Amino acid sequence: MPASAKIQLKVADEVWIATALLHREHPDRTDFTLEEIRARVEKAGLTGSLRPGVYVHIVQHCVANRAPNPGRYRMLFETGPGRRRLFRRGDAYHPAREGAKITPRPEDLRNGYDSLLVWYRQWCSGKSRFTTPADPLLSLAGSGRRLWGDERADEYLRRLREAWQ
Repeated sequence: MPASAKIQLKVADEVWIATALLHREHPDRTDFTLEEIRARVEKAGLTGSLRPGVYVHIVQHCVANRAPNPGRYRMLFETGPGRRRLFRRGDAYHPAREGAKITPRPEDLRNGYDSLLVWYRQWCSGKSRFTTPADPLLSLAGSGRRLWGDERADEYLRRLREAWQ
């Protein structure tokens, strides 16, 4: 793309586009490494050269489930150390990122990249293996029920207390 045809993008939007392209190009993958996203930003060449803020946006500013510092976008989701995917509604996120931007604005996407927003809506609405795994602690709720067998918890505690006297 000639330099005069480069589009003006926020760094966060550029990171989102690169990650969306990776998802679209590799539908079998659930997430990508930080380096894969950085390399895809560079390959896309949307702004000419790789800007210095790209890496920190991939690592921190765009990541919904990290504390904002200072960027508070919800464009990416950390699936594990050094791994990211696009954020989907329903994913857990840091409370200070409530209401933050999830996708680029349509008017900020030109040169055919606006079709990524349509793709993203379909990707988010489809049956997915990309959903956030259940919280391991919350999944334990009610699991102790079987400890008392048929006995209710209060009856079990009463029986234990009788043995103390």
